[in-house]
Amino acid sequence: MSAKPGRLLPLLTTHRTGRSPVTCEYRCGNQCSHPAPNTSDNEYFGDVVRSVMSRRGALRAGGVMAATAAGFAAMSGTAAAEVPALAANPGRGNGRQGGRSVPGTDFEPVAPNSRDAVTVPEGYEQQVVIRWGDPVVPGAPAFDVNGQTAAAQAKQFGYNNDFVGLIPQDGSGRRNFLVVNHEYTTETEMFPEGSYDEANPTEEQVRIAWAAHGLSVVQADRTRDGGLEVKPSRYNRRITLDTEFEVRGPVAGSDLLKTSADPTGTIVHGTQNNCAGGVTPWGTVLSGEENFHQYFAHGERVTDPVQAERLDRYGLAGGETTRKWERFDKRWDISQEPNEVHRFGWVVEIDPNDPNAKPIKHTALGRFKHEAANVKIARDGRVVVYSGDDERFDYIYKFVSNGRYKPGRSAHARRHNMALLDEGTLYVAKFTGNSPAEEIDGSGTLPSDGEFDGTGEWIALASGDKSFVDGFTAEEVYVFTRLAADKVGATKMDRPEDIEPNPVTGRIYAALTNNSDRGAAGKAGADEPNPRNGNKNGHVLEWDEDGTETKFRWRLLLVCGDPDAADTYFGGFDKSQVSPISCPDNVAFDGYGNLWISTDGNALGSNDGLFSVPVTGPNRGQVKQFLTVPVGAETCGPVVRDDLVLVAVQHPGEGGEPGSSWPDGGHARPAIVAVRKSDGGRIGA
Repeated sequence: MSAKPGRLLPLLTTHRTGRSPVTCEYRCGNQCSHPAPNTSDNEYFGDVVRSVMSRRGALRAGGVMAATAAGFAAMSGTAAAEVPALAANPGRGNGRQGGRSVPGTDFEPVAPNSRDAVTVPEGYEQQVVIRWGDPVVPGAPAFDVNGQTAAAQAKQFGYNNDFVGLIPQDGSGRRNFLVVNHEYTTETEMFPEGSYDEANPTEEQVRIAWAAHGLSVVQADRTRDGGLEVKPSRYNRRITLDTEFEVRGPVAGSDLLKTSADPTGTIVHGTQNNCAGGVTPWGTVLSGEENFHQYFAHGERVTDPVQAERLDRYGLAGGETTRKWERFDKRWDISQEPNEVHRFGWVVEIDPNDPNAKPIKHTALGRFKHEAANVKIARDGRVVVYSGDDERFDYIYKFVSNGRYKPGRSAHARRHNMALLDEGTLYVAKFTGNSPAEEIDGSGTLPSDGEFDGTGEWIALASGDKSFVDGFTAEEVYVFTRLAADKVGATKMDRPEDIEPNPVTGRIYAALTNNSDRGAAGKAGADEPNPRNGNKNGHVLEWDEDGTETKFRWRLLLVCGDPDAADTYFGGFDKSQVSPISCPDNVAFDGYGNLWISTDGNALGSNDGLFSVPVTGPNRGQVKQFLTVPVGAETCGPVVRDDLVLVAVQHPGEGGEPGSSWPDGGHARPAIVAVRKSDGGRIGA
């Protein structure tokens, strides 16, 4: 990997998603090159809409975004006073609010590029906070790519960082916990060229990979110049595939989770494919286990038709795995340990405040390819957790706790609030559009009412030991959640990824990354919440609800892609004044309530990046690119504070030629980057 940072590189040869084939293989087991696991025939919007009356006049009057708060609340089936209203958006801006930039987005957009560098706006500077192999716990040796060991990796920062959480340790804002997911390993990139044989990895290489998964918790303090510095601390720890997790909730102790190594069904070793996540109001981190399917071998040896159907629905293929872990531990071989696979695909919780606390797997939130899990506190104090199942044609879920949130960050409050995720109701979403079927033709053309919008319903799946799905026990609902959601007719979405509530407006935002199979032969066609066939660029969905309601109103904020293309939509904003954006993945919010979006697999031919977009007022939909990441990399995280932005740069140069030498000019290393304004001021101000 000899390319030098900052130098322009040829764009990578990419897979269907815009990623390199190597990334597709190691990150998700080439899921987009296999048939989508959802083969259910539950109805989708194209069938439903013919029976739905079109609602016209209320939205025509005043243009695309003149929907009133009362109209929005009325469509939710709830009194207007009980539903957070979508603000009216009169007129169209020209990139300015009354001659001023929108607070939080006042920067010169970064142009799309293919540099092997993190590129930031003029007037901003960057630093690498921590990179793969950097010390985390005491005794960690200096990183040596030519002499890496499993013992060393277990004490060092893991590989392919994804979610980033920055959690204050005290009221000063100077001391913080930095919690980072390590989603997956790419062994062909981790080890020096020629030293890794994909067909015959060594046991030590496999154990290095086990240690490179999981999460890192480090203390990260603000520096005098506004940066972030990792410090030695008793709180620092690594969580790997050898770490013990406690199983909690309605499936703890279930026969479906028992293995020869754990006959109790209550202790799992490790977490893997941790993608996005969320910081809870009580100061812990929720992390989603996503593409776990690719780690388990020999599903073809399963002869029981019920078990085979369950494996198929979760995308488990036959034969050996790419990494060959099953050669060194039988738990990765389904034919030897058929229940081990049921012990992954959960939301896990980490308490960085207590380095001795055992991490938790929360079974009440269901088992699927969790992209993330993010919390909203409802008006009545109950905890609501939103999560997307990152697969083509899969679903959006939420969990509502039975108990009420206890404010505060004390150990007592944390224990109370963490237990709230053990008891509650799991729901799946069904979306309905309000436009005639002939107006949703798969082209992405806006319907005559001026936007893609409609109503939604949350369908209860299970609560405690009670199932609401015919033919499923409660345990089966939680362990085989996808099949239960198929049964109740949930809406097939275009890869729902990160879902987060806006702390300023209360609205919920979901990134739907892409789905090139939408509208293909034998597949679900376009519907109003997924309005494009062959959807390469993805879209962003928003809806309003307190969290405990079962009815809501939704609309699309963005239909992503090239602004010059007819099938894109930017909240009604002037498309000549926006940055191109493709494949939204993670979302975050700044203190003003602006949405920030990181991308994964840019299908427009340039590097991935981070983008800001106002969600209210005349500049609603004005996408501006804040940064780009190096060639071949994905933009993860992100964290947006008043004076600091953090992003995780994942898989730089992966699978490309000549690849990447970011960040240090040698072997490419995934890393966390902090960006701040050179004068120390507020981001975007």
